Amino acid sequence: MEIKLMKGNEALAEAAIQAGCDAYFGYPITPQSEVLEYLAREMPKRGRLVMQAESEVASINMVYGAAGAGFRAMTSSSSPGISLMAEGISYLAGAELPCLLVNVNRAGPGLGSIQPGQGDYFQSTKGGGHGDYRMIVLAPSSVQEMADFVFLGFDLADKYRNPVLILSDGAIGQMMEKVKWGKHTIKKTPKPWATTGKTTDRKRNSITSLFMKPEDMEAHNLKLVAKYNEMQKNEVRFEEMQTADADYIFVAYGLSARICMKAMDIARSRGLKVGLFRPITLFPFPEKRLEELASEVKLMLTVELNSGQMVEDVRLAVNGKVPVKFYGRMGGVMPTPRKW
Repeated sequence: MEIKLMKGNEALAEAAIQAGCDAYFGYPITPQSEVLEYLAREMPKRGRLVMQAESEVASINMVYGAAGAGFRAMTSSSSPGISLMAEGISYLAGAELPCLLVNVNRAGPGLGSIQPGQGDYFQSTKGGGHGDYRMIVLAPSSVQEMADFVFLGFDLADKYRNPVLILSDGAIGQMMEKVKWGKHTIKKTPKPWATTGKTTDRKRNSITSLFMKPEDMEAHNLKLVAKYNEMQKNEVRFEEMQTADADYIFVAYGLSARICMKAMDIARSRGLKVGLFRPITLFPFPEKRLEELASEVKLMLTVELNSGQMVEDVRLAVNGKVPVKFYGRMGGVMPTPRKW
C-alpha cells in the first residue's frame, strides 16, 4: 500500500485514472480546475483521452457520446458549470448512459464565490434538469473519500446504467491529506447495448431518450422508476458516530460533518450525549435509519452550508417523531466548533 499527501481534486483525478476512466471532457472553473489540469498531464501518458471543451454544455454532450460508445467517461465542474450541464445530464439519465460527474460545490447562487458551499443539494438530489430522473449522489468528507468514491461511482454507474454524481465542495477539493492507495481491480461491465459501430453479428444499437408515443414514453419512465427504486433498496450508505447513547444528533454531510465531528467531541467533554449521523449517499437518502433514530433521541440538528436544504429530507424522514432544528452558514463562511 502506498501513502501520498495529495490535494482533494488531484486525488480524485488520480483515482479516475486508476479506475479505468477512458475519456475526460471538461472546462476549467474554480475551485475544481486541478482535476482537468492533472488529467490533461497524466491521462495521455496512458493513451487515454482528455479534452478541454469550449464550454460545459459541450463537455457534457461529449460525455454522452463517449458513454454511448461504451467507454468510461467523466466530467467535473463547479456549481454554475453543473447548471449549464443540466440538460445533458437529463439526456444521459433518460438514455441510461453510465458516467461519472463531479461537482466541487462553491458558494452561490449566481456566480457566488469560489469559497466552499453546500447550496447545490437540491440541484443534485432533486434532479436539476428536466423530467423524472435521479442520480446516485455520493458526498465525500475527506480527501481519501474523494479517491474512494471515484471507484465506487464508476462501478455504480455501470451497474445501473445511470449517471453518478460526486458532490464535494471547494474546501475538500483544495485541502491536502494523506491518501492510501492500494491495488484496485477494475470492474469493466460488458456493454452490449453500446454503439460501437460493429453490426455484422448483431442488430444495430440505438440509444435515445426520445419516444413519440405517450404510452412508450410512460413505459420508459416506469422502467427508470423501477431502477431508482432498486437504488433506494440496495445503495443507501451512511456513517454513525456515538449515536448508541445519544440524546442529541447532528445530521450533516461532507465538510459540515467534519465540523460537527469536532463539535460532538467538545459537547461530549461537557457531559452532553451528542452523536453524529452522516449521510454518504444523498440519493438514495438514508431515511429509514433516520426514522429509527428519531425514536431514540430528543432532538436532531441539521448543519449545512446553505439556507436549509437537506433539512427538508431529514424532517420528512423523521415524520414529526422528534424536533429537527437547522443551523446554516452561507457565502463560504465556515461554522467553527467552540468550547463554552
